[in-house]
Amino acid sequence: MDITFSERTLPEAGTVVVFSMADRDLLPLARELDEASGGAISKAFGATRFEGRTAQIMEVLAPHGTGIERIIVAGLGKASEFEAKSGEKIGGTVCARLLASGAEAATFIAEVPEGNAAEASAFAVALGTGALLRSYRFDKYRTKEPDDKKPSLTAVTIASTEHQSAASEFEDVEKIARGIFFTRDLVSEPPNVIYPASFAKEIEKLAGDGLDVEILGEAEMEKLGMGALLGVGQGSIRESKLAIMRWNGSPNSDEPPVAFVGKGVTFDTGGISIKPAEGMWDMKWDMGGAGIVAGTMKALALRKAKANVVGVVGLVENMPSGAAQRPSDVVTSMSGQTIEVLNTDAEGRLVLADALWYTQDRFKPKAMIDLATLTGAMIVALGWNQFAGFFTDDDDLAAALEAAGKSSGDGVWRFPLSKEYDELIDTPVADVKNIGGRWAGSITAAQFLKRFTNKVPWAHIDVAGMAWGQKDNPLYEKGATGYGVRLLDRLVRENYEVGD
Repeated sequence: MDITFSERTLPEAGTVVVFSMADRDLLPLARELDEASGGAISKAFGATRFEGRTAQIMEVLAPHGTGIERIIVAGLGKASEFEAKSGEKIGGTVCARLLASGAEAATFIAEVPEGNAAEASAFAVALGTGALLRSYRFDKYRTKEPDDKKPSLTAVTIASTEHQSAASEFEDVEKIARGIFFTRDLVSEPPNVIYPASFAKEIEKLAGDGLDVEILGEAEMEKLGMGALLGVGQGSIRESKLAIMRWNGSPNSDEPPVAFVGKGVTFDTGGISIKPAEGMWDMKWDMGGAGIVAGTMKALALRKAKANVVGVVGLVENMPSGAAQRPSDVVTSMSGQTIEVLNTDAEGRLVLADALWYTQDRFKPKAMIDLATLTGAMIVALGWNQFAGFFTDDDDLAAALEAAGKSSGDGVWRFPLSKEYDELIDTPVADVKNIGGRWAGSITAAQFLKRFTNKVPWAHIDVAGMAWGQKDNPLYEKGATGYGVRLLDRLVRENYEVGD
């Protein structure tokens, strides 16, 4: 999708998007267009239930007296409650409506309520952001899609009084969107296309964006003592990998980095503790955490973030076979801690145990954050596509994540950590067991991971309900969401980046 910005004027043709406040109170250029069309908008109000609620839309086709083909009226809600960020939802909602409508281009007249002129630029950027993110489709395998279902919309113009500042700010948005789309691509691909080695090859391509990339195979990981990670992948014919991405953007090359660590189980059958057949197809996106880390690293490199950042992802396939890990096996992690594996479907924490230890041991980060589609219990707690749950015992890091979640739109919700939960994962057989029973499943998983962080400031983000959308959303169609890239980018921007 091509997004451009221009002066705020009404076009003479094409598709035009104008705005109304609550109670059908049209903004100035919308009123002007209504008059030019002989009251086409006002007449349509009388025939619909449009009230001007935020992101509510109404369509008027071929209005008389103009060369315009289609008018979309979008609601902004009450003037007293207007927020520029609502433009994302509006831009995405309108884009979804127009994407396969036959329209090839659309112009948004980015007006804001009286008294909100200072937000005009931010609103214009938000409209463009929503349209751009919603334009993404993963359709490479749709070989017989009817023409009337294929996208027609290829260009959006945002007409604003603040078009120059908006265009400048949008340059960063486009780079972050490329990172989000990279994440969505990875998460969307079927498991016969994305498996540890092919995922690693996709990461190797990021060297072209300026990242330093290193890939470790099983021989290197065995030498490092990564028995936890390797145990997960031993039942698969696919070789496990560890991918390391480095972005050195700080003027001080010796500045300790912030580190992001991702779970990359490219397909999770559950192993010997096999999952039910119903719904197992969803487990192609069990590498969502690794996808988020890879997309974030791409975005940071493209926008040349002034920070040192490391991304590490453990890539495995969890399969049942004669060589697979068994319930009651004991593995030795890179940290030297032994783990009793009571359930081979609690595998993500085993991958992260070694990836986290490797990251803190090699890079000595100032902070370390892992992301994983780790527990179904998190979806039970928070539902789908609302918040990701996170865990940390560092209040400063918690505050930074919560602030980044609010400003980016990728929401997070803090859960407790407490040594009392450690009793649930104690075992007389080894140093720790990989499950804690039915209760507090997300918390005991986090308590397990904490044992492999070696006192580095650390947070665990469980994105189980966020990496994949169960239905269409204003910013994405059903499928991979790209959640987390904007969260981590904003975290870096607001806390770890060196200012000008």
